[in-house]
Amino acid sequence: MEYLRRSLLKTVALALSAGLAPLSQAQSASAAGPIKLALIEGLSGPFANAGEAVYRNILWAVERVNARGGVKLAGGTRLLQLERYDSKGQNEEALSALRSAIDDGARVVLQGNSSATAAVLLDAIQKNNDRDPARRVLFLNYSAVDPALTNERCSFWHFRFDAHADMRMAALMEVIREDRAVKSLYLIGQDYSFGQAVLKEARRQLAEQRPDVHIVGDELHPLGRVKDFAPYAVKIKASGAQAVITGNWGNDLTLLIKAAREVGYEGRFFTYYGNALGAPAAIGDAGLGRVVAVADWLPNVPGAQSEAFYQSFRQRFPKPADDYVHMRMQLMVEALAQAIEKAGSTEAAAVAGKLEGSTVSLSGQSGTMRASDHQFQQGLTVGVMEKLGSPGVRFDVEGSGYGFKVIRQIPASKAEMATSCRMVRP
Repeated sequence: MEYLRRSLLKTVALALSAGLAPLSQAQSASAAGPIKLALIEGLSGPFANAGEAVYRNILWAVERVNARGGVKLAGGTRLLQLERYDSKGQNEEALSALRSAIDDGARVVLQGNSSATAAVLLDAIQKNNDRDPARRVLFLNYSAVDPALTNERCSFWHFRFDAHADMRMAALMEVIREDRAVKSLYLIGQDYSFGQAVLKEARRQLAEQRPDVHIVGDELHPLGRVKDFAPYAVKIKASGAQAVITGNWGNDLTLLIKAAREVGYEGRFFTYYGNALGAPAAIGDAGLGRVVAVADWLPNVPGAQSEAFYQSFRQRFPKPADDYVHMRMQLMVEALAQAIEKAGSTEAAAVAGKLEGSTVSLSGQSGTMRASDHQFQQGLTVGVMEKLGSPGVRFDVEGSGYGFKVIRQIPASKAEMATSCRMVRP
């Protein structure tokens, strides 16, 4: 926590020097005590790199709110304080972290790097909020994209700021539908709720939009436990598949793509997360024009506001390996800060009521939290991997020399999907 304390002091100092927060605001924020946000994420273990990337993004968003004086409430302004809880990538550890966070006074929980963990936390938070109204907790989800979380398992206390797996698949299908050279596909994913959902939706959407495409492979592998993907890569190459669809993330994606390169596979990869966390560097020149990724935003999205946003993140985190930036996480923290101010309270139900239906904008990007299921509605972007400096690629990722050229921008109105949620409100 010493690093966090120094970071908060530095933020206030910067705000004062820039004239962003009057002294009285900083004093009242300090006197009132911070609003604690609990990040429950795998910060060690096989997906630690993904957890640390999340932490950098949310820390930057918190710093930005604090730099303008914090969150304005009737009793004065209050700073946001981000606290880290390491789930070690294990559900039981995540539940233990949740209990600790609540005992420590956090009333907002942030998590996303596992839909299985999100489901476990969601159930625990629902039970906590039913049994202990004085310590109700909000759950802000930035990456757990199993569609069930805002459909049959939707909860008043849960808000998802990422597009769910079906929405992302529909965006990728915009490209696959027009790529008539692709006649055969291999489906591969992680064996848990999200990975299963991706493959299920790939089969459904392919049947509807590209019935001429043959699925020549369809398999799941253990989550975070495969160290050598060579056997999988050999099967992909031997299948004759012209392309691969995968929802893999973290090291499971990096190692898969690296193995494919090493066995000489030359097909395309349609991915959810192929745009960073080591994947571009792992595949190298073999991925040029072949690795496709879908995201809520990419660094090479055209426009001065988008460019300034990315450049400011790089100034805050100048190390190239740390430049995996998520627009949606910035929008999430902004939406939370605005909801607290509108509610005039940090009480979970009051803040949730203001998050419902809220619209938030930042650096030319915007989105609206749909009240019916708490699924954030935003545009999606599809990019293809190319060399830094090629047309449309001003910025690379992680100093790899490779970036993603924007080839599709899908507006929120087209990315939106129906929901089966039947929201139960307190």
